[in-house]
Amino acid sequence: MRILHLTPGTGSFHCGSCLRDHALIRALRSRGHDAIMAPLYLPLVTDREVSNPEIPVQVGGVSLYLQEKMPWLRYVPRFLLSWLNSPALLRFAGGFISMTSPRDLGRMTLGALAGEDGNQWPEWRRALDWIKNEVKPDVISLSNGLLLGLCPVIERDLGIPVVASLQGEDSFLDTLVEPYREQCWEAMRRNAQHVTRFVAASRYYADSMRDRLGVSAEKMTVVHNGLELTSFAAAKPDQNWPTIGYFARMIHGKGLTTLVDAYIELHRRGSVPRLKLKIGGSKTAGDEKYLAGLRAKLKAAGCEGRVEWHPNVSFTDKVKFFRDLTVFSVPATYGEAFGLYILESIASGVPVVQPRHAAFPELIEITQGGVLCEPDDVKSLADALETTLQDSLLREKLINQGMARVRSEFSATKMAESFEAVLLAAKQG
Repeated sequence: MRILHLTPGTGSFHCGSCLRDHALIRALRSRGHDAIMAPLYLPLVTDREVSNPEIPVQVGGVSLYLQEKMPWLRYVPRFLLSWLNSPALLRFAGGFISMTSPRDLGRMTLGALAGEDGNQWPEWRRALDWIKNEVKPDVISLSNGLLLGLCPVIERDLGIPVVASLQGEDSFLDTLVEPYREQCWEAMRRNAQHVTRFVAASRYYADSMRDRLGVSAEKMTVVHNGLELTSFAAAKPDQNWPTIGYFARMIHGKGLTTLVDAYIELHRRGSVPRLKLKIGGSKTAGDEKYLAGLRAKLKAAGCEGRVEWHPNVSFTDKVKFFRDLTVFSVPATYGEAFGLYILESIASGVPVVQPRHAAFPELIEITQGGVLCEPDDVKSLADALETTLQDSLLREKLINQGMARVRSEFSATKMAESFEAVLLAAKQG
């Protein structure tokens, strides 16, 4: 089966969706499919090799932005604008990804979801011509629901089935300013009627998005994200320096403030001597002000000397990062659709402490590799971390259970098998 997977690139930092997409495409290829991944907006960034390095960005983020701001550009000959999609320019633009104003962000999102009625359509039309005339796939896979603006025209003009993955769109759309928030949700609901099948990363998210998009249960399938597990091995933390780890985007929404406050509370208690905190993950220039505030807070508490920062590391360094941890937590404040970092931690033999909301209870129940605390509650998080750090028998139990279940339930191969079934069902109608 010839599969075209369209996925947005970030240009400058790693994201969980990107890592999932790369693992999925490689696993589908290993199952004999002609799977192609084409980047949109900005170049793909992954902590491993890019799946299709030979395929350039098909819809450039700079072109889309300029066409939304200056609609007359749609009438400018294509060859005069081709330089806007150069890899160097797009990577440079990726460094400013967090600096777009809230209103511009709303306009851009709505413009993409508006499809052929939006100012950005000439750029998308060229991508669809490329799909129709050059790629000729049996099925099209969309990395996330923010690409649904393509679906009505794909259905009408190309007649190719579309499988759309759902991976946290609500947490983005709900932060848009009005009137764009409601207009984007309305466009999502309208476009969803032209999707052949949906794939949600968790049962929690499937239930949530089924209601918000107004689609039937028959069109929604849960396929948990998976990992390429061969590089992950049991951690060997220094017993003299117990260490709490965090590895995700370095932002407030991922719960980094809550974790820092919980670490300061544990430092104040003094119940776990020589306790360290290691913070790793994606960071952009726009995150610097927020992170400076956290550093100042840690300094005021007298514990900044035992906190390490590891931004934008390679895959090899990420594997090493997990091997030094005693316990792990990303206490996200919003309704996380999945949380690939949970699997990475448990696969590395590091038990997790997560809030009792969103997809976390589902993942903890399946993996048996962690414990839950109350959401957005510094004391509850500190208590759960303290218990896990002090109870070596509990940690050993969580490690053994978790590593076994991640390998049996969350491999990239199992993800691809389940995704393949959805693709075949969509192709067969």
